[in-house]
Amino acid sequence: MTDFASLGLAEPLLRALEAEGYSTPTPIQAQAIPLVLQGRDLLGIAQTGTGKTAAFALPLLHHLADRKAPAPRGGFRALILSPTRELASQIHDNIRSYGRFLGLTSTVVFGGVGAKPQIRDLARGVDILVATPGRLLDHVQHGAARMQGVEVLVLDEADQMLDRGFWPAIRKLTGLMSKNRQTLFFSATMPAEIAKIANEMLKDPARVSVTPVASTAERVEQKLIHIDASQKRVLLTEMLRDLPIGRALVFARTKHGADRVVKHLNTEGINAHAIHGDRSQGQRERALSEFRTGRAPILVATDIASRGIDVDGVTHVFQFDLPDTPEAYVHRIGRTARAGASGEAIAFCAPDEVAKLKAVEKLIAMRIPAEDRRSDAGRAEAASVVPKAKPKPRGRRPMGAPGGAPRNGAPRGPMPTGGNGDGPRRRPMAAR
Repeated sequence: MTDFASLGLAEPLLRALEAEGYSTPTPIQAQAIPLVLQGRDLLGIAQTGTGKTAAFALPLLHHLADRKAPAPRGGFRALILSPTRELASQIHDNIRSYGRFLGLTSTVVFGGVGAKPQIRDLARGVDILVATPGRLLDHVQHGAARMQGVEVLVLDEADQMLDRGFWPAIRKLTGLMSKNRQTLFFSATMPAEIAKIANEMLKDPARVSVTPVASTAERVEQKLIHIDASQKRVLLTEMLRDLPIGRALVFARTKHGADRVVKHLNTEGINAHAIHGDRSQGQRERALSEFRTGRAPILVATDIASRGIDVDGVTHVFQFDLPDTPEAYVHRIGRTARAGASGEAIAFCAPDEVAKLKAVEKLIAMRIPAEDRRSDAGRAEAASVVPKAKPKPRGRRPMGAPGGAPRNGAPRGPMPTGGNGDGPRRRPMAAR
């Protein structure tokens, strides 16, 4: 059986892993770490909760410790870009834990907090910077950060960076770096747009894929409840009281929806907090702290929390609203059944969400076990919103009939790719 020592990691890293209680690498770690230690660019694909952070953090720390060099003033030797503040903080915490015996320096930079402490840290220079792209670009444009000293670049959750519109900022940042750097992409999914960008940015990359893109965590018991939208909050309250809940994540589609759910639960005597983009950094950190400690064991979130929040003991994930993109369903339920534990994922489906449900089931290639708690009116509404299949035309369509060439005789061109016709179709605003 593979252990961390057999991967070629430095002794101080092995000591830190032992202190953390880690003995056996996960598949993504076992496959990726030796390749990164060889200096290869890497494209790593693994579902959430499989240990991607250690897969890039451990060989990165090994590299920096092995090639001792001073951190450049106003710069950093390694850069890890993350799509959210929460994920950036989590990665930084892991970096400090794994590298506790190496004497390397690190800091984290993201928006929503004051810039002055970040500027002071950057001015001194650090070995490792963990950052969100937008705030880092602000520092670069104001002369507070220099990109020329980057030896290793890591992009974590690359597909979510695309969803959140970070690629213009990332392209500006990478254009300022040395082309001799090592670049690592890690992601839970690999849509065509990201694959194209990876081909442009990576040099002869090794590819590691340990799970199918559409797979859900194996130890998650999935359940679906068809219910009228007006009854969702009542049912959620009942289930939170009746089920053996340790910690539960509840996913709402919108910020206002999350706030309404929290207000209802608090009124019912259930201690819950909301976390979403309109909350200040202080509010988000307090909500996460109380969730981790169990003081408020219910956290209601938008998809800002579907990746990157690694909290032990999440026993249940409730999809109060089904997501606009089916991939988000997979990421959401990946918040439970972590570190060998089991978990339960319960999705509510209102009549107007049936199309979203079908997209999810098509992606994961399974029918989710379901029960029906809809009213008769709700069943009728669901039946009315499901599009009926169009009958197939009989025989071949004659030339010149509708569907052939346009009436002006011009040849049929390619299907438009998006609003401006010059790139991939943009995802819906609600999905970003």
